[in-house]
Amino acid sequence: MSAGAFVQTEIAGLPRRLFRASPSRLLAWVDCPRRYRLQYLDRPSPPARGQRAHTSVGVAVHNALRDWWDLVPAERTPQAGAELVRTSWIDVGFRDGDQSLEWRARAQQHVTAYLTQVDPAAQPLGIERTVSLKTESLALQGRIDRLDERPEGLAVVDYKTSRVVPTDDDARTSLPLALYAAAAWKMFRRRCVRVELHHLPSGSVAVHEHTVDSLKRKIAEAESIASDARRAEEDYAEHGVDSGRFPANVGPLCQWCDFRAHCPAGQRVGPEKSGWAALETPVASGRGDLRD
Repeated sequence: MSAGAFVQTEIAGLPRRLFRASPSRLLAWVDCPRRYRLQYLDRPSPPARGQRAHTSVGVAVHNALRDWWDLVPAERTPQAGAELVRTSWIDVGFRDGDQSLEWRARAQQHVTAYLTQVDPAAQPLGIERTVSLKTESLALQGRIDRLDERPEGLAVVDYKTSRVVPTDDDARTSLPLALYAAAAWKMFRRRCVRVELHHLPSGSVAVHEHTVDSLKRKIAEAESIASDARRAEEDYAEHGVDSGRFPANVGPLCQWCDFRAHCPAGQRVGPEKSGWAALETPVASGRGDLRD
Protein backbone atom coordinates (compact mmCIF):
# COMPACT_ATOMS: atom_id res chain seq x y z
CA MET A 1 0.00 0.00 0.00
CA SER A 2 1.37 3.42 -0.85
CA ALA A 3 1.60 6.03 1.87
CA GLY A 4 -0.91 8.14 -0.03
CA ALA A 5 -3.59 5.48 0.02
CA PHE A 6 -5.15 6.99 3.12
CA VAL A 7 -4.79 10.63 2.13
CA GLN A 8 -7.94 12.66 1.67
CA THR A 9 -8.84 13.08 -2.00
CA GLU A 10 -9.70 16.46 -3.46
CA ILE A 11 -13.26 17.07 -4.59
CA ALA A 12 -14.68 19.75 -6.81
CA GLY A 13 -16.17 22.77 -5.08
CA LEU A 14 -16.24 23.44 -1.37
CA PRO A 15 -15.57 20.21 0.51
CA ARG A 16 -17.84 19.19 3.35
CA ARG A 17 -16.38 19.63 6.81
CA LEU A 18 -14.62 16.50 7.95
CA PHE A 19 -16.15 14.75 10.93
CA ARG A 20 -13.57 14.82 13.72
CA ALA A 21 -13.46 11.92 16.13
CA SER A 22 -11.31 9.49 18.05
CA PRO A 23 -11.82 5.72 17.98
CA SER A 24 -13.26 5.87 21.49
CA ARG A 25 -15.79 8.50 20.40
CA LEU A 26 -16.88 6.37 17.46
CA LEU A 27 -17.34 3.34 19.70
CA ALA A 28 -19.23 5.42 22.25
CA TRP A 29 -21.79 6.07 19.50
CA VAL A 30 -22.02 2.36 18.71
CA ASP A 31 -22.37 1.40 22.37
CA CYS A 32 -25.07 3.91 23.28
CA PRO A 33 -26.25 7.04 21.44
CA ARG A 34 -27.69 8.44 24.70
CA ARG A 35 -24.32 8.22 26.45
CA TYR A 36 -22.71 9.75 23.35
CA ARG A 37 -24.99 12.76 23.62
CA LEU A 38 -24.43 13.16 27.36
CA GLN A 39 -20.67 12.81 27.04
CA TYR A 40 -19.91 14.76 23.89
CA LEU A 41 -22.78 17.09 23.00
CA ASP A 42 -24.77 18.32 25.99
CA ARG A 43 -23.62 21.68 27.33
CA PRO A 44 -23.06 22.19 30.14
CA SER A 45 -21.81 18.64 30.34
CA PRO A 46 -23.63 16.62 33.01
CA PRO A 47 -21.28 15.47 35.76
CA ALA A 48 -19.99 11.93 35.35
CA ARG A 49 -19.64 9.58 38.30
CA GLY A 50 -16.29 9.33 40.04
CA GLN A 51 -13.49 7.23 38.58
CA ARG A 52 -13.79 3.51 39.26
CA ALA A 53 -11.00 1.44 40.80
CA HIS A 54 -10.31 -0.62 37.67
CA THR A 55 -9.71 2.59 35.75
CA SER A 56 -7.32 3.78 38.44
CA VAL A 57 -5.39 0.51 38.15
CA GLY A 58 -5.26 0.73 34.37
CA VAL A 59 -4.14 4.35 34.26
CA ALA A 60 -1.41 3.78 36.85
CA VAL A 61 -0.04 0.78 34.94
CA HIS A 62 -0.15 2.61 31.61
CA ASN A 63 1.64 5.61 33.12
CA ALA A 64 4.32 3.40 34.66
CA LEU A 65 4.97 1.62 31.35
CA ARG A 66 5.12 4.97 29.60
CA ASP A 67 7.57 6.50 32.09
CA TRP A 68 9.78 3.39 32.11
CA TRP A 69 10.94 4.25 28.60
CA ASP A 70 11.99 7.72 29.78
CA LEU A 71 14.67 6.12 31.96
CA VAL A 72 18.14 5.62 30.57
CA PRO A 73 18.51 2.03 29.28
CA ALA A 74 20.69 0.94 32.19
CA GLU A 75 17.93 1.91 34.63
CA ARG A 76 15.14 0.15 32.74
CA THR A 77 14.78 -2.79 35.08
CA PRO A 78 11.63 -4.69 36.09
CA GLN A 79 12.12 -3.37 39.63
CA ALA A 80 12.15 0.19 38.28
CA GLY A 81 8.80 -0.54 36.66
CA ALA A 82 7.38 -1.66 40.00
CA GLU A 83 8.59 1.56 41.61
CA LEU A 84 6.95 3.59 38.86
CA VAL A 85 3.65 1.84 39.59
CA ARG A 86 4.02 2.91 43.22
CA THR A 87 4.70 6.53 42.35
CA SER A 88 1.98 6.55 39.66
CA TRP A 89 -0.65 4.93 41.86
CA ILE A 90 -4.13 6.48 41.90
CA ASP A 91 -5.99 5.79 45.14
CA VAL A 92 -9.48 6.44 43.76
CA GLY A 93 -12.55 4.22 43.51
CA PHE A 94 -11.45 1.45 45.87
CA ARG A 95 -13.55 0.06 48.72
CA ASP A 96 -10.92 1.09 51.27
CA GLY A 97 -7.22 1.61 51.78
CA ASP A 98 -6.51 -2.08 52.22
CA GLN A 99 -8.04 -2.94 48.85
CA SER A 100 -6.05 -0.16 47.20
CA LEU A 101 -2.78 -1.48 48.67
CA GLU A 102 -3.64 -5.03 47.61
CA TRP A 103 -4.22 -3.99 44.02
CA ARG A 104 -1.16 -1.79 43.95
CA ALA A 105 0.91 -4.82 44.91
CA ARG A 106 -0.80 -6.87 42.19
CA ALA A 107 -0.16 -4.19 39.59
CA GLN A 108 3.50 -4.04 40.61
CA GLN A 109 3.80 -7.81 40.24
CA HIS A 110 2.18 -7.72 36.80
CA VAL A 111 4.43 -4.93 35.56
CA THR A 112 7.55 -6.58 36.97
CA ALA A 113 6.74 -9.90 35.28
CA TYR A 114 5.89 -8.17 32.01
CA LEU A 115 9.08 -6.14 31.89
CA THR A 116 11.25 -9.23 32.32
CA GLN A 117 10.17 -10.04 28.75
CA VAL A 118 10.90 -6.56 27.34
CA ASP A 119 14.28 -5.60 25.87
CA PRO A 120 15.19 -2.29 27.54
CA ALA A 121 17.48 -1.39 24.63
CA ALA A 122 14.76 -1.79 21.99
CA GLN A 123 13.51 1.80 22.09
CA PRO A 124 10.02 1.99 20.56
CA LEU A 125 9.27 4.38 17.74
CA GLY A 126 6.53 5.92 19.84
CA ILE A 127 5.18 5.84 23.40
CA GLU A 128 1.70 7.26 23.98
CA ARG A 129 2.05 8.50 20.42
CA THR A 130 -0.77 10.57 18.93
CA VAL A 131 -1.54 9.59 15.35
CA SER A 132 -4.03 10.98 12.87
CA LEU A 133 -5.75 9.85 9.71
CA LYS A 134 -7.91 11.70 7.19
CA THR A 135 -10.32 10.20 4.69
CA GLU A 136 -12.82 11.89 2.39
CA SER A 137 -15.27 12.30 5.28
CA LEU A 138 -13.42 11.63 8.54
CA ALA A 139 -10.56 13.23 10.48
CA LEU A 140 -9.48 10.70 13.05
CA GLN A 141 -7.05 11.17 15.92
CA GLY A 142 -6.01 8.72 18.61
CA ARG A 143 -3.17 7.69 20.86
CA ILE A 144 -1.16 4.47 20.64
CA ASP A 145 0.21 2.95 23.85
CA ARG A 146 3.34 1.80 22.06
CA LEU A 147 4.52 1.72 18.46
CA ASP A 148 7.32 -0.77 17.83
CA GLU A 149 9.78 -1.03 14.97
CA ARG A 150 10.04 -4.64 13.84
CA PRO A 151 12.03 -6.16 10.96
CA GLU A 152 8.79 -6.74 9.02
CA GLY A 153 7.40 -3.26 9.71
CA LEU A 154 5.70 -1.31 12.47
CA ALA A 155 3.55 -2.94 15.15
CA VAL A 156 0.81 -1.35 17.27
CA VAL A 157 0.92 -2.45 20.92
CA ASP A 158 -1.99 -1.89 23.29
CA TYR A 159 -1.74 -2.68 27.02
CA LYS A 160 -4.62 -4.41 28.80
CA THR A 161 -5.07 -4.88 32.55
CA SER A 162 -8.65 -6.19 32.77
CA ARG A 163 -9.60 -9.57 34.23
CA VAL A 164 -10.67 -10.80 30.78
CA VAL A 165 -7.82 -12.26 28.74
CA PRO A 166 -7.99 -10.91 25.15
CA THR A 167 -7.87 -13.34 22.24
CA ASP A 168 -6.42 -13.13 18.74
CA ASP A 169 -9.98 -12.57 17.56
CA ASP A 170 -10.23 -9.52 19.82
CA ALA A 171 -7.10 -8.14 18.15
CA ARG A 172 -8.55 -8.93 14.72
CA THR A 173 -11.91 -7.23 15.30
CA SER A 174 -10.63 -4.18 17.21
CA LEU A 175 -11.54 -1.04 15.31
CA PRO A 176 -9.15 1.24 17.24
CA LEU A 177 -6.14 -1.02 16.64
CA ALA A 178 -6.80 -1.19 12.91
CA LEU A 179 -7.23 2.58 12.67
CA TYR A 180 -4.02 3.13 14.62
CA ALA A 181 -2.18 0.82 12.23
CA ALA A 182 -3.53 2.66 9.19
CA ALA A 183 -2.66 6.04 10.72
CA ALA A 184 0.86 4.92 11.65
CA TRP A 185 1.41 3.61 8.11
CA LYS A 186 0.40 6.95 6.66
CA MET A 187 2.35 9.11 9.12
CA PHE A 188 5.61 7.15 9.11
CA ARG A 189 5.40 5.88 5.53
CA ARG A 190 6.22 2.37 6.72
CA ARG A 191 4.13 -0.77 6.47
CA CYS A 192 2.05 -1.31 9.61
CA VAL A 193 -0.34 -4.26 9.70
CA ARG A 194 0.50 -6.02 12.97
CA VAL A 195 -1.60 -5.24 16.06
CA GLU A 196 -1.04 -6.71 19.51
CA LEU A 197 -2.93 -6.75 22.80
CA HIS A 198 -0.51 -7.22 25.71
CA HIS A 199 -2.42 -8.52 28.76
CA LEU A 200 -0.32 -7.86 31.83
CA PRO A 201 -2.18 -10.01 34.40
CA SER A 202 -1.74 -13.18 32.32
CA GLY A 203 1.38 -12.27 30.37
CA SER A 204 -0.40 -13.25 27.14
CA VAL A 205 -0.18 -11.45 23.80
CA ALA A 206 -3.08 -11.50 21.34
CA VAL A 207 -1.94 -10.85 17.76
CA HIS A 208 -3.43 -10.16 14.36
CA GLU A 209 -1.80 -9.39 11.03
CA HIS A 210 -4.03 -7.18 8.92
CA THR A 211 -3.98 -6.99 5.16
CA VAL A 212 -4.37 -3.91 3.01
CA ASP A 213 -7.96 -4.94 2.33
CA SER A 214 -8.82 -5.56 5.99
CA LEU A 215 -7.48 -2.13 6.94
CA LYS A 216 -9.57 -0.57 4.20
CA ARG A 217 -12.64 -2.39 5.55
CA LYS A 218 -11.98 -1.04 9.03
CA ILE A 219 -11.61 2.47 7.67
CA ALA A 220 -14.91 2.06 5.83
CA GLU A 221 -16.50 0.85 9.08
CA ALA A 222 -15.25 3.94 10.87
CA GLU A 223 -16.59 6.17 8.10
CA SER A 224 -19.99 4.49 8.33
CA ILE A 225 -20.14 5.02 12.10
CA ALA A 226 -19.03 8.62 11.68
CA SER A 227 -21.71 9.19 9.05
CA ASP A 228 -24.43 8.02 11.44
CA ALA A 229 -23.03 10.11 14.28
CA ARG A 230 -22.78 13.18 12.02
CA ARG A 231 -26.45 12.92 11.03
CA ALA A 232 -27.41 12.65 14.69
CA GLU A 233 -25.26 15.64 15.62
CA GLU A 234 -26.83 17.71 12.86
CA ASP A 235 -30.27 16.82 14.21
CA TYR A 236 -29.09 17.71 17.71
CA ALA A 237 -27.91 21.11 16.46
CA GLU A 238 -31.50 21.78 15.34
CA HIS A 239 -33.53 20.11 18.12
CA GLY A 240 -31.18 19.85 21.10
CA VAL A 241 -32.09 17.27 23.74
CA ASP A 242 -35.46 16.81 22.01
CA SER A 243 -33.71 15.07 19.12
CA GLY A 244 -34.96 11.53 18.71
CA ARG A 245 -31.64 10.23 17.37
CA PHE A 246 -30.12 9.45 20.75
CA PRO A 247 -31.99 6.48 22.23
CA ALA A 248 -30.55 4.65 25.22
CA ASN A 249 -29.07 1.29 24.31
CA VAL A 250 -30.36 -0.44 27.41
CA GLY A 251 -28.40 -3.46 28.62
CA PRO A 252 -25.89 -4.75 31.19
CA LEU A 253 -23.44 -1.92 30.51
CA CYS A 254 -25.96 0.52 31.99
CA GLN A 255 -24.91 -0.69 35.44
CA TRP A 256 -21.38 0.56 34.72
CA CYS A 257 -22.22 3.76 32.84
CA ASP A 258 -20.61 6.98 34.07
CA PHE A 259 -23.74 8.91 33.07
CA ARG A 260 -26.30 6.56 34.56
CA ALA A 261 -27.55 9.27 36.97
CA HIS A 262 -28.78 11.27 33.96
CA CYS A 263 -30.51 8.40 32.14
CA PRO A 264 -33.82 7.09 33.56
CA ALA A 265 -33.81 4.18 31.10
CA GLY A 266 -30.40 3.05 32.29
CA GLN A 267 -31.35 3.38 35.94
CA ARG A 268 -33.98 0.70 35.47
CA VAL A 269 -31.32 -1.91 34.61
CA GLY A 270 -30.44 -3.38 37.98
CA PRO A 271 -28.39 -1.62 40.68
CA GLU A 272 -25.38 0.48 39.81
CA LYS A 273 -22.07 -1.36 40.15
CA SER A 274 -19.78 -0.25 42.94
CA GLY A 275 -16.57 1.60 42.19
CA TRP A 276 -14.54 -1.58 42.76
CA ALA A 277 -16.91 -4.13 41.20
CA ALA A 278 -14.76 -4.75 38.12
CA LEU A 279 -11.89 -5.89 40.35
CA GLU A 280 -14.09 -8.84 41.34
CA THR A 281 -16.26 -9.38 38.25
CA PRO A 282 -15.32 -8.61 34.61
CA VAL A 283 -17.15 -5.68 33.04
CA ALA A 284 -20.04 -6.76 30.82
CA SER A 285 -19.14 -7.15 27.16
CA GLY A 286 -19.13 -3.98 25.10
CA ARG A 287 -17.30 -2.48 22.15
CA GLY A 288 -15.85 0.42 24.04
CA ASP A 289 -12.19 0.40 25.00
CA LEU A 290 -12.16 0.21 28.78
CA ARG A 291 -8.72 1.09 30.09
CA ASP A 292 -8.74 -1.49 32.86
